[in-house]
Amino acid sequence: MKSAMAFLFLIIAPAWPAAGAVSQQEQNKAIAGRVFHEILNQGKFQVADEIYAKDFVNHGLHRDFSLAEDQAAARFEKQTCPDLHLTIGPTLAEGDLVSVAWIARGTQTAAAGWLPPTGVKIELRGITIWRIVDGKIREEWTSYNEMTVLRELIYQVRWQLLGLLCAGLFLFWICYRLAGKLRSRLHAG
Repeated sequence: MKSAMAFLFLIIAPAWPAAGAVSQQEQNKAIAGRVFHEILNQGKFQVADEIYAKDFVNHGLHRDFSLAEDQAAARFEKQTCPDLHLTIGPTLAEGDLVSVAWIARGTQTAAAGWLPPTGVKIELRGITIWRIVDGKIREEWTSYNEMTVLRELIYQVRWQLLGLLCAGLFLFWICYRLAGKLRSRLHAG
């Protein structure tokens, strides 16, 4: 009986994962989580060298982006919305791919290009897929609706925009009237 149990153990034991062993998919999920927790939420951009491969490519909608461009965009987002926080949703791993659904929330309190600080609260949902090889992120595909941000911005500052539009129309009307008077004086003289 003991020899039969030992034989059975030798056959079955290799199929059991070692105690405390973590699967490659779980390791890849942990790497993906670091991007959200350390880089995007905490602003620890220096850890990008630990997380991303040197030949990393972010496959954008119209062109590919290098690691330097990708991290510059992340820094810009964090600068524009210092309270930016991304919450991780469902995370799936299969082979060398990790997919993460996420929600980003933040307040635009710094200038963003031509747009001055507005105090607009933004909420955005998206999904990112990473290809992770040898413990480093090699490729990224991210999808979200950029119009959501614009819609939230316009909705939250609609009265200010309406005021600017009215002021612009009023100034146009004054200039139109002055130009008409000037024209009539030039033709009368």
